Amino acid sequence: MATRKDRHKKKKKWLWISLAVVLLIAAGSAAYLYSIYHNVKTTVDSEIHKKVSGIDHQVTKKKVEAQKPINVLLLGVDEREHDTGRSDTMIVMTLDPADNRMQMVSIPRDTRTKIVGKGIMDKINHAYAFGGSDMSVNTVENFLNISLDYYVRMNMEGLSQMVDLVGGITVQNDFSFSQGGYSFPEGQITLEGKEALAWVRMRYDDPQGDAGRNERQRQVIQGVIDKGSSINIVNNIGSIMDVFGENVATNMKFEDMRNLAMNYRSARKNLTTYQMTGQGTRINDIYYLQVPQSEVKKTHDMIKEYSS
Repeated sequence: MATRKDRHKKKKKWLWISLAVVLLIAAGSAAYLYSIYHNVKTTVDSEIHKKVSGIDHQVTKKKVEAQKPINVLLLGVDEREHDTGRSDTMIVMTLDPADNRMQMVSIPRDTRTKIVGKGIMDKINHAYAFGGSDMSVNTVENFLNISLDYYVRMNMEGLSQMVDLVGGITVQNDFSFSQGGYSFPEGQITLEGKEALAWVRMRYDDPQGDAGRNERQRQVIQGVIDKGSSINIVNNIGSIMDVFGENVATNMKFEDMRNLAMNYRSARKNLTTYQMTGQGTRINDIYYLQVPQSEVKKTHDMIKEYSS
């Protein structure tokens, strides 16, 4: 406050003192911001960055430099203790910066398809259990006949921690139910981390099945984004990176994230979502979703139309 008053004084010595203070603050801020930048870059490049063989990073790099549309596979993995986990959420997100649009296509977890690298027909979400993110990428590319540029895998426990980090979220619950020791009344409700995790995990009592659960997951993600925009990122960056370091993996490096944030952010202006559909069936007493070839082609064409 004293420095602000001094700026209004006419004496030169006070002007010089004020200028010196401003330069010192700027220098200190620059050093602090560089420290944050360095720490985040180190966390991303050394802990979060995980390559996969199914994606050619050089091809992706050229597309990003030219600001062409890209496809990103989002994997929500429910890894619990003593369990390698399965990708309960599989979404192909297409970002088109030229036309300011984004598309998210949800692939049902029970979809029966060829698991690339395993050589068997099985549920598509089992690809992660068999071969991690690499096999999931290869299987989705083969299933939809598309090329992926990036993948992002997040453990659902990480989503719970993010909810707590932003101080809880508010969501719209369409019907009352109980799950994981928690009761969720119908209407607008506020959730803490563990409650949010139980809320999105419920599946069998939802009349819409996977589609209903996917909608709840989208609500939680959107809630974290909306609430996160109001918190002080600088003061919370250490906690955020701790959560990411423990629960997130991606083939993006820090530089890739920065380029996407700078050049692809306009794609969020127009969002389109689509849920693939099929017919439930049982084979050897195991439930699968048979997605007809016509639905696969329709989805392929939708993604191609956004990414061409």
